[in-house]
Amino acid sequence: MPHTGSSFERLSEEQLEAHLKVRRYGSFELTDAVRPSFDLQVIPSQGYRHDCFADEETKVRVPVLMAAATKEELFETFLELLDPLGTVVDVVLETSHNPNSKGHVDLYREHIDLPVLKSTLYDYEDLLLNDGCTGIAVLNPHVPLEVQFDEHKLLIAYGQDLNGFEDVLRDRKVHCNDQMKFITEAEHVHSSSEEYQKQFEELKTRLGMDSMFD
Repeated sequence: MPHTGSSFERLSEEQLEAHLKVRRYGSFELTDAVRPSFDLQVIPSQGYRHDCFADEETKVRVPVLMAAATKEELFETFLELLDPLGTVVDVVLETSHNPNSKGHVDLYREHIDLPVLKSTLYDYEDLLLNDGCTGIAVLNPHVPLEVQFDEHKLLIAYGQDLNGFEDVLRDRKVHCNDQMKFITEAEHVHSSSEEYQKQFEELKTRLGMDSMFD
């Protein structure tokens, strides 16, 4: 829920309900997972930009692509972004379903064949698209490259060579705009349900995840 002093603070229930029902902004359609601030500090749109992640411990700077895709294209774009990672990958499931946890909790699975992973994820497309408390990251630590499909339903690719990821985005009509802003850069709200929490537990079991770290 939004914090005190937010654009949601003085809304009536009717106004809030109406805002949460808005899915489409121009040609861009949101999933059910997140909604922007009531005053639309950032208007959701499709595109990607170049960024950089600086590791605080090693001081290494890693190039990053951040992307947003409309709901109709989002899941298939995510799956195609996995192809440059190779045929065997590691998987991290991210959850913030437990309100007693600080931040989110990560569960790790090493060495899964990419076709097997994709087949499993297809069975949980609804969860991955529409649950604002579920995220997933897929990586090949030997390359190293990583693709994250986070709780905000943004697509984030990390690695020294991002050309393969850019090719996928361009083919999916997700064009570069290095000035764009994402929903995470302003106030926003997440949505989830007990049913999605149940599905998350099922997906965790399907992936054989038995280790956890914060």
